Amino acid sequence: MTETFAALTGLFVAAFGAATILPFQSEVVFVALQLRETVSLGLLVVVASIGNVLGAVVNYVLGRGAERFRDARWFPATDRQLDRAQGWWSRWGVWTLLLSWAPFGDAFTVIAGIMRTRLWVFLGLVAVAKTARYAILAWGTAAAM
Repeated sequence: MTETFAALTGLFVAAFGAATILPFQSEVVFVALQLRETVSLGLLVVVASIGNVLGAVVNYVLGRGAERFRDARWFPATDRQLDRAQGWWSRWGVWTLLLSWAPFGDAFTVIAGIMRTRLWVFLGLVAVAKTARYAILAWGTAAAM
């Protein structure tokens, strides 16, 4: 395994984990690799973004699975309340996915699954947010060098 492949694999795993409910920090790995200057910056952004988006998809799938408990006695919402919340989310709340990069943004990705957000809408908004974060991190790191 080449050093570059190992570095990119580590970045992918860190970015994937950071997007799930696991306590990972991909920014440290990203910046460390950027400072080493052994991998192109564009490739770092792409690999980190793909890993982070796929991690968010795990949250989305978990949220989709949570709806199967909709009829459970302990579920916090009635059918009517959940239908109403899904309508509101579809119109206004879905835009919170642009904050999926932020601390606690992973909760938005789980909620998107519960609210049955269309997968293509979810992927589009999350991909923009996560890629923008890594691009801004790369720019900030380069500016500080």
